[in-house]
Amino acid sequence: MRSLYDDGSDKAQEATRDYTIRVDGNGDDPKLINIFGVKITTYRQLAIEVLDMINREFQIQKAPWTNKQPLPGGDFGVQDFDHELAKLKHAHGFLDDSTAYRLLRCYGTQAYRILEGAQRKEDLGIDFGAGLSEREVEYLRQVEWAETTEDILWRRSKLGLRLTADETAKLDDWLRSHSAPASVSAG
Repeated sequence: MRSLYDDGSDKAQEATRDYTIRVDGNGDDPKLINIFGVKITTYRQLAIEVLDMINREFQIQKAPWTNKQPLPGGDFGVQDFDHELAKLKHAHGFLDDSTAYRLLRCYGTQAYRILEGAQRKEDLGIDFGAGLSEREVEYLRQVEWAETTEDILWRRSKLGLRLTADETAKLDDWLRSHSAPASVSAG
C-alpha cells in the first residue's frame, strides 16, 4: 500500500503518484517533515531533498553524497548476486539454499554479520520456522529496531506468510521473555 497525498483531486485515481513533502512548524518551533507517497524507485532523490531541507534549516553546507554510497549490505553489483550467494553458502555450508538466498536478498552482505562465528545451524539459536533464527531476530532488534512479532514477520521480512500460528506464537513468546537489546548501527 502506498499513501497518496490529498492534492484536491476529485478521485484517488487522479491524485499525484509522486511523493509530496510537507513541513509543519513555524518560526522557532520544531519542524516536522511529513512524506507522502514515496516509491522505491525515488527513495534516493527523496532522501536528497529532505537532507537539503534539513541542511538549509540548520545552515549546513554539505554536498549530496548518497548517490555514491550503497545501502547497508548493498556493497556488490546487481549482476554479482549469484557470486555472492555462492560465497555465502561456501562460508556457511550448513545453510539450506532457500535460507541462504533469503538472507542475501534481505540483508546483502550484512548476512555475514548475522551469521558471524556460526559453524553449524545450532549456533544460530532457536529456529522459529522458515529459516528465521534467533540470531536473525537479534539482528533485526539491534540494527533495524524491530520490537514486535509484527515488526519482524510483516514489516521487516514478510515471513508471516510462511510461519504457522504455532511458530508465530513461539516467536511472540520469545520476544516477550527477552528484553530488547540496545540498538547499534548497521555499519
